[in-house]
Amino acid sequence: MLEIYAGKTALKTINEKGFSPDLFSDFLGASGGPKWFTLYALDKYMFGDFFKGRSDVLNLIGSSAGAFRASCFAQKDPVAAIERLASNYCHTIYSEKAKPLEVSTKARDLLAVLFGDDGASEIITNPVFKAHFIVAKCHGLVASENRILQSLGLLASFVQNAIGRCHLKNQYQRYIFQANDSKMKIHDPDNIATQLATFTQSNIKEALLASGSIPMVMQGIKDIDNCSQGMYRDGGLIDYHFDFEIESSGLILYPHFSSVLKAGWFDKKLKRKVRMQHYDKTVLICPSAKFINSLPYHKIPDRSDFTSMQPQQRIDYWQQVFQQSEQLSIAFDHFYKQQNLSEIKPIEALA
Repeated sequence: MLEIYAGKTALKTINEKGFSPDLFSDFLGASGGPKWFTLYALDKYMFGDFFKGRSDVLNLIGSSAGAFRASCFAQKDPVAAIERLASNYCHTIYSEKAKPLEVSTKARDLLAVLFGDDGASEIITNPVFKAHFIVAKCHGLVASENRILQSLGLLASFVQNAIGRCHLKNQYQRYIFQANDSKMKIHDPDNIATQLATFTQSNIKEALLASGSIPMVMQGIKDIDNCSQGMYRDGGLIDYHFDFEIESSGLILYPHFSSVLKAGWFDKKLKRKVRMQHYDKTVLICPSAKFINSLPYHKIPDRSDFTSMQPQQRIDYWQQVFQQSEQLSIAFDHFYKQQNLSEIKPIEALA
C-alpha cells in the first residue's frame, strides 16, 4: 500500500543508522489541494506518534496545501488541527460556478476554525516545529484581478516556463514566511528571487491564505503586512513539488500523494521532472498504485470533484478516503517498527 524512496545519501544514512525520527531535520509538504487527503492518517501518525516528544528543530516547508498542513503540525495539538482542516475542507460547499470572492471568503472561514484563538501564537512561537509557508509574489498581468488580464499573464507563464523554468523570475518572486529564529536555507539553481518574511500576528493568516490562493479560482492577497506591497498568490505556482536544494543538517522527510514530482504548477503537463540531485537526502513516502486503485473511483481526490460530483457524493467519497488512508499509517508504522529497510527503493528510479 505504501512506497518508500530515498536518495543516495539518505539511503546510506538509513542503512548505517536505521530508520528513526531523529534522522530528519526537514519535512516537505507539496501543493495539490485535496490530493493530500490520501495522507490524512499518515499525517496524524507522523505528528501524533512518530515525531511526538521531539526536542530538535524540524523545519516544516510547505506550499499551498502543504503550507496548510505545516500550520497544523506546528500547533500545540497537531492531530486535532489536522482533523479540523480535513473536516472543514471536506464539508465546504460552493454555489454552482462559484466566483473567486466566494471561494476566498470560505477559505477565510476555514482559517478561523483551523487557527482558533491560539493557533497563530502556537505556530509563531513553536520551539521545535518551525513552519515555513511558500508564497508567490506576482508581477505584471498575473497580479491583476481582471480575469482576462490574469489569464493572459498565466498563458505567458506557461510559455516562459516551457522555454525554461528560470524564466518564471520575470513574473514571480518566492516569499518564504517563517519564524524569526528559523535557520532554514534553500538554494535555487533557477535563480528565482527568494525573500524571507517573519511571521507576525498580523500577517500569518494572510500568508497562509496567500499560499493557497489559486489563480482564477481565488482572489489574490494584496499588501501582506511586513512585506513589500504587491499581489501574493499560490506558492505552488513556483514550488508545486519543489526543485531546490535545502541546506539540511539531516535528512528530509517527504510524504507525498504521488511518485511523480513536478517542480512548479506550470510543469504539470510537461515531461520535465525535478532535478534528482535535490533529493539526495530525501525520503519520499507515497501511496502505491494498488492503494489508489482501491479507493472509490480508483483515484485520489482533486479539486475537480467540487464540480464533477454532487456535494454529498463528494463528501462521502472524501470521508471514505480518510478512512482508507489508515492503511498507509499502518503500513508506515510496520515498516518503521520492523525496520524493513529492504523496502526502500532508490529515488533515482523516478527520474
